[in-house]
Amino acid sequence: MDGHRDVDGDHIVDRATGVFVTHRNLLFTVAYEMLGSAADAEDVLQETWLRWVQVDLDQVRDKRAYLVRITTRQALNRLRAMSRRKEAYVGPWLPEPLLTAPDVAQDVELAESVSMAVMLVLETLSPVERAVFVLREVFEVGYDEIAAAVDKTPAAVRQIAVRARRHVEARRPREVVSQKEKRAVLESFLHALEGGDLQGLLDVLAPEVVYMGDGGGVKHAVLRPIIGHDKVARLLTGGLSKTPIPISLGPTLVNGSPALLVHLDGQLDGVMAAQIEAGRITGLYFVRNPEKLSHLTSETPLSLQ
Repeated sequence: MDGHRDVDGDHIVDRATGVFVTHRNLLFTVAYEMLGSAADAEDVLQETWLRWVQVDLDQVRDKRAYLVRITTRQALNRLRAMSRRKEAYVGPWLPEPLLTAPDVAQDVELAESVSMAVMLVLETLSPVERAVFVLREVFEVGYDEIAAAVDKTPAAVRQIAVRARRHVEARRPREVVSQKEKRAVLESFLHALEGGDLQGLLDVLAPEVVYMGDGGGVKHAVLRPIIGHDKVARLLTGGLSKTPIPISLGPTLVNGSPALLVHLDGQLDGVMAAQIEAGRITGLYFVRNPEKLSHLTSETPLSLQ
């Protein structure tokens, strides 16, 4: 009997594993868009898995929806705890950047939803608003399913969705920019930066550009946003000229968009992501916190399905 139970148990775990693996990329994307942290998203997936293997799969009609519900609940718990961590964070808190494959960049909807600019807008929502917005607007989950995941009535979820949508729409980039245009603008920026060309930087930076740095109190970074192309251009050219260590910048794909990997003396030092509108850079986000650079060594698969 004991042996039979072991075989039975292995079969149940194997079934649960198969379903979980099928939807893993989706679940990670849900958790990441809710949290802005790949490390915390991985922890949420581990918690989701531990709960999932305890579920009677024969009683679950829609396994994808059930897994999304578990992931959302765990991410909400984590998001509330993270808000306390962020209050004590040194300087601006930027989302953890992900090295992404070209297929993410080609999926316009997915690339926009994980872009640094949109992820920063999501940071301004309350935990429940963020969960509702992500599930409804990005993953097109039904109101009833969202209600079950966030412990609200469907009517309340509809109201939250409307409020969150208005909030995000008022702050997100106003136009969808092609990957080709993004690459061209970033190449002009890189050329001007490497050449110490102040006028070239002023030409490629929008007058109202916002520069943000995230060193997490471990690496040097600006402690508050720098606004205006004059100030940002001088900060960048001054910073490069004062660095005695060999510095190199190389193009890459981060969060579905072109970005720059920054190496100091051959070692990864950070990543610089850009928000681009109307042919100019309107936002620059430089992440140097070492704890946020672990997902830049290999591509992270993301999915809306």
